[in-house]
Amino acid sequence: MPEPEIDTSVPHSARIWDYWLGGKDNYPVDREAGDAVLRVLPVIADSAKQDRAFLGRAVRFLTSQGIRQFLDLGTGLPTVDNTHQVAQREAPESRIVYVDNDPLVLAHARALLTSRPEGACDYIQADVRDTKTVLAEAAATLDFGRPVALMLLGVLNHILDDGEARRLVEDLLRALAPGSHLVISHTCDATTGELDGEAMRQAVREVMDRGGTPIRARSPEEIETLFAGTRLLEPGVVSCSRWRPDPSPWREPEVPHFCGVAVL
Repeated sequence: MPEPEIDTSVPHSARIWDYWLGGKDNYPVDREAGDAVLRVLPVIADSAKQDRAFLGRAVRFLTSQGIRQFLDLGTGLPTVDNTHQVAQREAPESRIVYVDNDPLVLAHARALLTSRPEGACDYIQADVRDTKTVLAEAAATLDFGRPVALMLLGVLNHILDDGEARRLVEDLLRALAPGSHLVISHTCDATTGELDGEAMRQAVREVMDRGGTPIRARSPEEIETLFAGTRLLEPGVVSCSRWRPDPSPWREPEVPHFCGVAVL
């Protein structure tokens, strides 16, 4: 199989995210775009960190509910505490399938495929919108007759059409057994006492004007519609920093990345 071609002439959302997280898998064009966004939305770097922290808390919650299978779509670049690492730390027998179509992620697939011997970890190169291929290939590792956690972190915001985003989630949920869970995090343009929705919209324009991956920021209400057909768990759709935070003497500020967890 030929090595995937990586375009370093335009910024890419996964590499920009990696830059904000302090990673090294990015290029000057990504850092320039990332810095441009930081100038209009300084909180975005904290947003990236809070999204990663949410992933950890959500996976730990899911394992506590007996979930041992995870389908993680829009994987992004590997960093500390990926889904399989958190899940297998809590339950070594956990089985995880990652899905992404990005060449840079493919180039780092080996880092994602290091499973505990008691469990399993696989990687599928596919467009998340091709749900038939995703489900067919994931079935080699996951048993869809048992509950699965469907992880959609930072991926639905790259599907600009609301109807298409909802249909993608619905198609995937139809394949899952009762007791499965849906986990979503999403770029949000909410305006609250702590967040400036217009700044987020300007940040999105910065990335797209530079040729970066298209992004659609949605309101909390729009994000909640993506959970249709499931039972949204407390505290509902909230800032990633506010979803069941670890005990702390202070209250983390809101970030413009919202999330939720639901059960079928």
